[in-house]
Amino acid sequence: MKPVVKKSALAGIVVTGIAVASAMAAEEAALNVGEVNVYSYRQPFLVQPLFDAFTEQSGIKVNVLFAKTGLVERLKQEGANSPADLIFTVDIGRLSEAYNASLTQPVTSPALTAAIPDIYREPAGNWYGLTRRARIIYASKERISPEEAPKTYEELADPKWAGRICTRSGNHVYQVGLTAAMVAHHGEAKTEAWLKGIKANLARKPQGNDRAQVKAIREGECDIALGNHYYYVLMQQNEEQSAWAQSVYPVFPTIGDTGTHVNISGMALTKASPNQDNAVKLMEFLAGPLAQQMYAEQNYEYPILDGVPETGVLKAMGPMTSDTLPLADISEHRSAAIKLVDKVGYND
Repeated sequence: MKPVVKKSALAGIVVTGIAVASAMAAEEAALNVGEVNVYSYRQPFLVQPLFDAFTEQSGIKVNVLFAKTGLVERLKQEGANSPADLIFTVDIGRLSEAYNASLTQPVTSPALTAAIPDIYREPAGNWYGLTRRARIIYASKERISPEEAPKTYEELADPKWAGRICTRSGNHVYQVGLTAAMVAHHGEAKTEAWLKGIKANLARKPQGNDRAQVKAIREGECDIALGNHYYYVLMQQNEEQSAWAQSVYPVFPTIGDTGTHVNISGMALTKASPNQDNAVKLMEFLAGPLAQQMYAEQNYEYPILDGVPETGVLKAMGPMTSDTLPLADISEHRSAAIKLVDKVGYND
C-alpha cells in the first residue's frame, strides 16, 4: 500500500526544496562572479602574481593577452566587438595613443582618485598610472667620480662629455618620454639644442636596449648612459650581467631643479569593455596597498600610492624625487619630441 502524503506536507517539501536550490544558486553565483579580460604590454610574469592575488580576493578570473606591440591597433580593428576590458602599458605614450584614438572611457572611482595623484592620471579618468619608472643616468665607477657626474639632464649636452655618452634610439618610447618632458619644461627650441648637444657627445650611434648601454660602459665604449632605474637591480640578479651593474652607479638627475623624469606603467578601461564592473574592481585593487607593495617588491618600480614603502634595494640606490609636471601635459608633446629627434638626425 502506498504511503499517503498530505498536501500540506508536500507543499512544505516543495518550499524547502526551492529554498535549498536558491541558496545553492546564490552560493554558486558568489563563487563564480565572472571574469575580466586584459590586453597587456607588460610581460606575463610581471603581472600574473597581481592577478592571482586579485582572483583569490574577489573570485573574478583574469584573462590576459600579452603582446610586445600592436595592442592598440588590435583594439581599433575589433571595435565595439572587442573582448578587452582593460589595456595595460609600460609607457605614457601607449596610454595616450589609446586615449587619443577614442579607445578608452573615463572611470570615476573615489578609490582610484584617492590612491593615484592627479599628476599620474588623465584628468577625466581615461587612464591611470600604477607605478613610477625613473629615467636615470648610469655612470662609470672607474672613470667618473660622484662629484663630477651630471646632476641634471641638461648637463648631458655639455661639450665636456664629448665622446662619452651612450643611449638607445632617440625614437624609443622611453627616450621620447624624456624628450617630451624637456619640451614641456623648456620649449622646442631649447630642446632641439639639447638634443644636438647630446648627439655631439655620443660615443657611438644610438643602439641596443637599456642594459646594452650599461654593458657598453663596462666595456669602455662610453662613461655615462641613460636607462630606466630598475635595470640596475635586475642586472645584479643576472649572472652574466652582474658585472655590468657593478661597473656603474646610479644618478637621479633632474630637469632643472624640478625632479627626476619618470614614466609610468598604467591602465585604461576600454570603450568596448563587456565586463566594466569587474574591470573597475581590478583597477581599484591594483591601486591599493597590497598590489602596490607587490609591484615594488617584485618589479622594483616605485609605488604611486602614498605610504607604500620602497623596497630595500630601491632605498639603497639613493633618494629619488619625481618631476611634478603632470604626465598628461608631457604626453601632449610627444609628437613634437619625435619630430625633433628626426630633425637633428639623432639616430644617424
